[in-house]
Amino acid sequence: MAVVLLIITFAVFIAIDWVINHGKAPALSFSEAHAAAQEPADDMIAGFHLPKSLRYHPGHTWVQRERKNLNRVGADEFAAIFAGPVERVELPKPGTWVRQGQKAISFFRNGEKIEMVSPVEGEIVEVNQELAANPALLRQDPYGSGWLMSVFAPDEEGPSRNLLPTSLISAWMREAAEKFFLLQPMPAGVTAYDGGRPSEMATASLAPEVWKKAAKEFFLS
Repeated sequence: MAVVLLIITFAVFIAIDWVINHGKAPALSFSEAHAAAQEPADDMIAGFHLPKSLRYHPGHTWVQRERKNLNRVGADEFAAIFAGPVERVELPKPGTWVRQGQKAISFFRNGEKIEMVSPVEGEIVEVNQELAANPALLRQDPYGSGWLMSVFAPDEEGPSRNLLPTSLISAWMREAAEKFFLLQPMPAGVTAYDGGRPSEMATASLAPEVWKKAAKEFFLS
């Protein structure tokens, strides 16, 4: 009987030790492990720069909280490169109320126009006058001096609605990049998709109807 009790006690101690040392960090499922392995080590995804510090809308705009209820909005690098050498950027006037998903930003090139939607709902309090004067800033510094506008959102939680979860950003960007590079003439598209950086003039030679049609798909406009 004593031997049996000793074995049972030993088994209990083993179980307790396993719970303490292994229960705190359960093993990842296959899908979780696969997703983690696919995450980039830095802010580059499929050749495009996407800072991890920002939130993204599926229409390729970014959102950064400046302070309570105030959010700065811009176009991500993918959008900036897709828009290409635009000649004019048209932004809503301060005081205008925009809804999330509403067309709010226009880019003009060779007499043609493409549009982007606002990633948040609220009142426009400021627009980037430097960008309006120098549209090249959009491509040169989309996350800095090429920002678009600041929006006051009375609903503090509003800006986070319908933005991309962090876990989906990589797959979303890779899908967009694959479609983007398919628009490019060979072999330039293949080279870029294999790990290179897309040219800032990548869409300059696209036919206007192709440029506008693709913009509607990418920018959800």
